[in-house]
Amino acid sequence: MKFDLIAFLTNPFVPMFLAVVTGLLVGRIKIGKFSFGQSGALFTGIIIGWLFYSKYCIPFMVDPHNVKKGLIAGAPKYAETYLASGVVPTSFFTLTLILFIAAVGLLAAKDLAKVIRKYGAKFIILGAVITGTGALMVYLATLLFHGQNHFAVSGVYTGALTSSPGLAAALEATAKYGKEAQAQVGLGHAIGYAPGAFMIILVMNLFPIIFKIDIEKEKEKFRAEMGTSSEKEAKDKNIKEVGMDVISFFTVCLVGYFVGSINIYLPFVKWMSLGSTGGVLIMSLWLGHIGKIGPLTFRMNTAVLSAIRDVSLSLFLAIVGLEYGYETINALGGSGATLAGIAFGAGLIAMTVGYLVGRYVFKMNWIILAGAMCGGATSTPGLGAAIESTKTDDVAAGYGACYPFALLCKVIFVIILHQVT
Repeated sequence: MKFDLIAFLTNPFVPMFLAVVTGLLVGRIKIGKFSFGQSGALFTGIIIGWLFYSKYCIPFMVDPHNVKKGLIAGAPKYAETYLASGVVPTSFFTLTLILFIAAVGLLAAKDLAKVIRKYGAKFIILGAVITGTGALMVYLATLLFHGQNHFAVSGVYTGALTSSPGLAAALEATAKYGKEAQAQVGLGHAIGYAPGAFMIILVMNLFPIIFKIDIEKEKEKFRAEMGTSSEKEAKDKNIKEVGMDVISFFTVCLVGYFVGSINIYLPFVKWMSLGSTGGVLIMSLWLGHIGKIGPLTFRMNTAVLSAIRDVSLSLFLAIVGLEYGYETINALGGSGATLAGIAFGAGLIAMTVGYLVGRYVFKMNWIILAGAMCGGATSTPGLGAAIESTKTDDVAAGYGACYPFALLCKVIFVIILHQVT
């Protein structure tokens, strides 16, 4: 029997599944009340991504510090694949993200209208506060840490708040400066993404401990707030829930992906889109709220949707770690450590300010505020951590309500950052 070990290890499914298994095992380790849970896959993914890329790509590069120089003559096929697509192709990242967001949106859809009626404009303000504070901290960092590449720092801003649409806006804003400037933006984003995701995961797990939030009491208050029933809601209860309607589920994914792909022209901002995350999230919340259109039923069994959510989230976090693992660990050993520190610090301050405003100024329930804070950072890893920390999908209603406004603000602040730095 013939077995090619290297071909096996460099197949993207192997590091992906390995990161999930080891990550979930790490996530079970408890330190007091704290554990990483499913987020453990992010960190084992980072380590595995760094190891695999270091072993199966870097040795065959002409110059490891300059990807454009390519690979040495006769480099193996797997090295070419790693150089072109990374340890795991980006399409896997997008697929697992869409499945996770669709499941979460459908689970949280029932209370969306009530949440928006109750908190309304507070979501707009919170989105602006979080993204604006993050942009301000990044700008101050450029003044404090001399010698940092300004294009890389703007990439750190989108990475710290884990925003792919924000990265697209940053790349567009720097196009006039050439490919090198855009490459620096991409590098900054790659370096900032993992510390940003790590920061938000910590916030979702540690803020309830630091600020002595009783999550069970918050859930009881939230259920009481959402408990009033209107005539329309009474009719909605008559919509028969199905176990799993595969056609309806993938209709949500398809329509959401289409909506997220539409470019909208806005004055000063120019063209922007919601991206796959925003499009799928908004459509899953809306269609789940409607409940039924013709033969399509969007009220599906909670256990089934929860299983899809958990599987796709674990895979998504593992892929994030694998995708950014090499840049993250490599950066921590050199000058990129400053950029990683800026990402973590700017994101933490932004989330703290968002919490203080939401909790003490707007008097928001933690269940909704946790989701809104993650939506303000447009952070999918954060949403996963918030769901796991609170043990309820209701946080996604706050995430969905805050996300579009935060995304718009982030694009605006990216453009401003390029004007002032």
